[in-house]
Amino acid sequence: MQIRPLEKLENFNSYSGPLVLVIMDGIGIGKRDESDGVYLAHTPMLDELFQEPLFAQLKAHGTAVGQPSDEDMGNSEVGHNALGAGRVFAQGARLVNEAISSGKIYKGMAWQSIMDRVCSGGTLHFIGLLSDGNVHSHIQQLLSIIRHCAEKRVPKVRVHVLTDGRDVAERSALIYIDQLEQVLAECNQNGLDYHIASGGGRMLVTMDRYEADWRIVERGWKAHVLGEGKTFSSAKEAVEFYYQDPIINDQFLGEFVIVENGKPIGTIEDNDAVVFFNFRGDRAIELSRAFEEDDFPYFDRKRRPKVFYAGMMQYDGDKFIPKNFLVEPPQIEGTVSEFLCVTGVKSYAISETQKFGHVTYFWNGNKSGYVDPNLELFEEITSDRVPFQQRPWMKAGEITDAVLEQIRKGNYKFIRLNFANGDMVGHTGVAPAVRIAVETVDLCLTRIYNAVKAVDGVLVITADHGNADLLFTEKKGKREPHVAHTLNPVPFIIKDFSQKNSFRLSNVPNPGLSNVASTLCNLLGFKAPSEYDPSLITIS
Repeated sequence: MQIRPLEKLENFNSYSGPLVLVIMDGIGIGKRDESDGVYLAHTPMLDELFQEPLFAQLKAHGTAVGQPSDEDMGNSEVGHNALGAGRVFAQGARLVNEAISSGKIYKGMAWQSIMDRVCSGGTLHFIGLLSDGNVHSHIQQLLSIIRHCAEKRVPKVRVHVLTDGRDVAERSALIYIDQLEQVLAECNQNGLDYHIASGGGRMLVTMDRYEADWRIVERGWKAHVLGEGKTFSSAKEAVEFYYQDPIINDQFLGEFVIVENGKPIGTIEDNDAVVFFNFRGDRAIELSRAFEEDDFPYFDRKRRPKVFYAGMMQYDGDKFIPKNFLVEPPQIEGTVSEFLCVTGVKSYAISETQKFGHVTYFWNGNKSGYVDPNLELFEEITSDRVPFQQRPWMKAGEITDAVLEQIRKGNYKFIRLNFANGDMVGHTGVAPAVRIAVETVDLCLTRIYNAVKAVDGVLVITADHGNADLLFTEKKGKREPHVAHTLNPVPFIIKDFSQKNSFRLSNVPNPGLSNVASTLCNLLGFKAPSEYDPSLITIS
């Protein structure tokens, strides 16, 4: 796509204030009943905004964000991709499914290098999230690849499983471990040596993101690579041990190592091959760096085996992390940031650590860094290192303080921010904390509303997917906490304080997150790129 300066809209009247986009991460539109954490919260600001004439509901899951089907929940990665790119791209899950189905995944140089290692006596290790949540990974993709390995008579496979409890039910790990063990047993009946070697819960072991807590990665390194950790005879035994504490769910299982005759059965050694089978990048980058970087100051690796390491995908295309990968990621060119920079529009982006990459890396089409550092400023507020239900307000106040300061200074025409509360606290399933999280966002939104009003700007509010809007589900009369994203639509609201233009909803059929970028261009006084999905507004 050719990146060119945006054309000005005819009859558009410029306004003095900024355009401020607030992304309320994980706050969708639920059933408005006792299962809906957004509805239950005291939200006078949102209640008022939901009555605005420029209000719409946007689809934020499934095919609207590049997922394989409309049964697939949205997530922050694909949501911010769609928001920033103005179009829908086939995303990780669908790309990997297509590559496996066609066999393309086994024809690339990375897979050939893996086969060279394992056919010369090395072990093939798989590390990743074991569930069918389809946000970071999908167990069926792993099982398909393992079956392919068995068909090709790969002698020895070890799987290092990270339990979910976040994108799926809180205590569902044994379901997926049983599925995996059945396939491994089938392979072993044919004279192969396939076993689970280690694991742990995703929020304590391996899957840190944005360098929030390298200790999480260190725990994974010790368990997967060194074979250090609490020992068990099987993954099932490990999970059942941690389940003795009724408070612990799959997200927070401690690290575990499977042993036989007192020795770990699956340490990672020289000449092995390692595949991180997650397709989503944010929680796969740090372990990838631990395997690949020579100068690594974050923890003592003790030893760094000489392995061939590959990701399911390349998780950071700018920094080439990892160097080797099995499936090509979506190539997203022509993001709204690129067009705004070439047009000379100054932008400011901010969030706390947990979602900082979403308003920068994912917003910019899976690319790190600035498009133009002379026109952009990114600010990260360091997240607290505590369970989110203990501080559900998170860093929303600090983010709001910084945004108000930028509005006051008036240096940036476009400001975008992400409040992580609805999603990160929503994943805990702790209803009182979820309500506080939503109320925190509402309070901060009130402050931003007043600040934008004071300078005659334009305020846009939306979300990347739902989460806090569903606290529990009922099955056979029994309530079960719901800790995953939802299939609910998300709000989209425009509040024009300048009153310089007459904005009207355009009634786009089946509106989704990809329609937002064109809308932002229009609100800034420009025609959207012709390649973008249509704007949600018209200007008369």
